[in-house]
Amino acid sequence: LRSRIEHALTKRELEVATLVARGSTNQRIAKELGLSVRTIESHLDHAYNKLDVDSRTELAALLYRSGILVP
Repeated sequence: LRSRIEHALTKRELEVATLVARGSTNQRIAKELGLSVRTIESHLDHAYNKLDVDSRTELAALLYRSGILVP
């Protein structure tokens, strides 16, 4: 599962997904990465579509279940 996720997402999509899974808001992520909120939303939409999830909660659960994130 971890390998599938890491191959499905771009480096930036995985970075954004990881920050989202850790509870950061789109605004906070945009500021931290020096990007616009719209760009963060776009990366997040792409990650949702590639991983077939519909919410931040599902995304976080998938990243934890895969071992990409540990509690």
